[in-house]
Amino acid sequence: MVKVAVVGATGVVGSKLIEMLEHYEIKYDELVLFASKRSSGKEVSVGGQTYVIQELTEERTQEKFDYVVMSAGGSTSEKFAPLFEESGAIVIDNSSHWRMKEDVDLIVPEINKPKLKRKIIANPNCSTIQSVVSLKPLQDKFGVKRVHYATYQSVSGSGEGGIRDLEEGANGAEPTTYPHPIYNNVLPHIDDFLDDGYTKEEKKMIDETKKILEDDSIEVTATCVRVPIITSHAVQMNVTLDNEATVDEVKEAFEGFPHIIVMDNPEKNEYPTPLDAANRSEIFVGRIRKDPTLPNTFHVWCVGDNLLKGAAQNTVQILKSLMDNNN
Repeated sequence: MVKVAVVGATGVVGSKLIEMLEHYEIKYDELVLFASKRSSGKEVSVGGQTYVIQELTEERTQEKFDYVVMSAGGSTSEKFAPLFEESGAIVIDNSSHWRMKEDVDLIVPEINKPKLKRKIIANPNCSTIQSVVSLKPLQDKFGVKRVHYATYQSVSGSGEGGIRDLEEGANGAEPTTYPHPIYNNVLPHIDDFLDDGYTKEEKKMIDETKKILEDDSIEVTATCVRVPIITSHAVQMNVTLDNEATVDEVKEAFEGFPHIIVMDNPEKNEYPTPLDAANRSEIFVGRIRKDPTLPNTFHVWCVGDNLLKGAAQNTVQILKSLMDNNN
């Protein structure tokens, strides 16, 4: 008897989580969909069956769930994830709250596996996931010494509010989610600013990269930018390798790695764009070239659907791997 809960089921990522449960054919005997009081009572179809959205309360966490997937924000996760954990559930959380806790696994299934020091597993930041999937084959084959990220992140990374700011901004409406208009604009500002001038989003990419790749010696820096598109993030990575490599060898490393598609034919204007990655499970890489200004350094452009591999898909991949191991 397997009982699964989805917390935040009516949000942008929550809706994708439900799609991924069907896509990966997750087997359960009972499914419960939670959201805020405002959304309770709504009906959602999953696998041809209608489910009523229920309000998440402390009392409901005392039920016996086997697995809980959460995408409801950091404060909700901070409060409710430990309660589900205490009741025996394995919690897979999509917020940033648990990611850098020493006893919490930060998982990308292509790269690492949960050790389950405790029964909370963190899903990494959306732009980090696609970046480390692209870095992993380079780390394995050549070693990674340094990486500089410059991101181009879609508004869906900010949820429904970001999408609304873009769509209504086209009609002249003032933004309600961002500090400046995003329509016909780009913002070098994602999440709050820290004392050193970096944003929390940039700090997430720096810290999470080292944790997932299990190498604190990698030098990482980042600039994260919001761009006026709905779906898919792009990341320009400037990567310094430990061992010498050629452009062809770098491409070969990508081509042999699961869930990466190389799209790199400049003579025919072939390179990944957000439209290519939208609704796709793979990470696309291209514009691979040597950086002549730094020793043994390469430019790599990677694009991924931030709501799928960057969020819901990665979460459900973690869930599936846990369930498969328990069978």
